[in-house]
Amino acid sequence: MNWKNKNILITGVGGFAGSYLAEELLNQKANVYGLIRRRADGTKAKNLIDHGIENRVKTIEGDLTEITSLANALDISQPDYIFHLAAQSFVPRSFENSLETQMINCIGTANLLDATRIKDQGSKVVFAGSSEEYGLVISSKEHYKHAKKEYGTIFPEPVEIPEVPIKETNPLRPMSPYAVSKVYGDHLMQNYYHAYGLDTVVSRAFNHEGAGRGLMFVTSVITNQIMKLKFDEVDKITIGNLNAFRDWSHVKDIVKGYITLAENGKSGEVYNQGSMRTNSVLSYILLGLKEAGWDITKIETFNGEKLIENPTEVDESAVFGVKFNKTLVDTMILEGELEYTLEDRGIKVHTDKGTVPIEFNPGRFRPAEVPILFADTEKIQRIGAKIEHSLNDIIKDQLNYFLKKENRL
Repeated sequence: MNWKNKNILITGVGGFAGSYLAEELLNQKANVYGLIRRRADGTKAKNLIDHGIENRVKTIEGDLTEITSLANALDISQPDYIFHLAAQSFVPRSFENSLETQMINCIGTANLLDATRIKDQGSKVVFAGSSEEYGLVISSKEHYKHAKKEYGTIFPEPVEIPEVPIKETNPLRPMSPYAVSKVYGDHLMQNYYHAYGLDTVVSRAFNHEGAGRGLMFVTSVITNQIMKLKFDEVDKITIGNLNAFRDWSHVKDIVKGYITLAENGKSGEVYNQGSMRTNSVLSYILLGLKEAGWDITKIETFNGEKLIENPTEVDESAVFGVKFNKTLVDTMILEGELEYTLEDRGIKVHTDKGTVPIEFNPGRFRPAEVPILFADTEKIQRIGAKIEHSLNDIIKDQLNYFLKKENRL
């Protein structure tokens, strides 16, 4: 499709993914308008500045919770396509302030859809849902028993186990206020398609990372600390749950997926976006240390237990019927041979440059944890989406970003 002179409205254009999407569409000669909240200091969004597009995006001040400002944005932009990315997207914050998350993500999405319906401009709306909507995904019979004991009720009950890789038809069991808000928006998109004939399509993107990812998100928490360690600004890495597995994609792959959905996505449908791999938080740390120059020989807990030699050794065997690159520790955790708890207090990483301590921070453990996310992306690949970046590509980009001292906080 030729995007030249197409009018695009991106909500959340100043955000992490929004800025990458805006840059890609500008490079394809589209007219890009971006909805932004008023900034008290009058400055431009840092992400737009980092991408060098702060003067190329036509920004429109607005507030998702005010339908009048959204109607104004639609009048100004006259969009052929709307990419609705704006949200309160930090899961821990949604636990701390659920109402704020629901107002922005639920009411904001409803306002945008209703304004679009009333204006009747024929815009196609691509909604940024989330893999967090799937929430409690059952990965084994043992996991089912554990989850049943911990939560008492699992609804809907699994039809088959394991439930990974996660298809679009998987049950939705959101485990955070943020995830609940995205389920709301997801279903609202489908409802406005069925009830009012709006041209909507939903992306359930799994975790997407890269240079400029917010400092509160785990991949940036990790890579920021690794570069601080590199420059002797800290003497340890502090982290939460190491056992969590995530399907990490490069943000550039996800952004191109959004564009693919705008071009070829079927109205009223839902599409997963991901990398067709899953890796642990522990692996992200260990691979980050390797990329930054540490040669890792072994790891062990602070009390000298759970000793693993060559923990980053590559394993390409199939898990859940899918072959992908993972580390030795990934395989051990997935097979139930290894688990880290708060009682372990932390891990000592033995390297050619000495021991790197990884200390567990109880405050970074979620009240309700999602143990594993692993996408089945066959549906979106059938309409043209591609996975072009490896996990190491993501880590390299993030480490390079934190080479700049002003980006390390």
